[in-house]
Amino acid sequence: MKNRIIITVLLSFLLLSSITSCSSMPEKAQPVGQFDVNKYLGTWYEIARFDYRFERDLDNAIAQYSLNADGSVKVLNSGYNVIKNKWVSANGTAKFRGDKNVAALKVSFFGPFYAGYNVIVLEEYKYALVAGKNLDYLWILSREKTIPDHIKQNFISKAQEIGYDTSKLIWVKQDKKSPFDK
Repeated sequence: MKNRIIITVLLSFLLLSSITSCSSMPEKAQPVGQFDVNKYLGTWYEIARFDYRFERDLDNAIAQYSLNADGSVKVLNSGYNVIKNKWVSANGTAKFRGDKNVAALKVSFFGPFYAGYNVIVLEEYKYALVAGKNLDYLWILSREKTIPDHIKQNFISKAQEIGYDTSKLIWVKQDKKSPFDK
């Protein structure tokens, strides 16, 4: 009986934290308005990110977005694990948290558990600065395997204004062709 109560409490906590975390972003961050998801679809190369366990040891990381019939976004993240010497991938789903013209989404790779995905700077749908639910998650994405220096510096400055410690950015190698890249 005691174990069942502990499990119930833990599950309740996980559910509550997943509900609250999916709608959050760093305090000083603002998602892009006048967002057109159709222009955002396709392949994005990861230029830089903060290290976290799901992408640890990955180079050549890419994110591919396509539209599902229900209006949600199909997500395919992949990369080359340099320790295991193999390509890995994960499928997920992203949904808008509110207005579909605002780039504030929630993404899930694990059933009902969602995390924030907030496009906070978008340059002509070619370069994106993406914030997670808090200051532990940050990505710089590009439609190409490189990013111009002035865009990179602009993104770093914006991230610092929000409160990110950009010295923690990992600059991702993009030197292989992914078998997942369509």
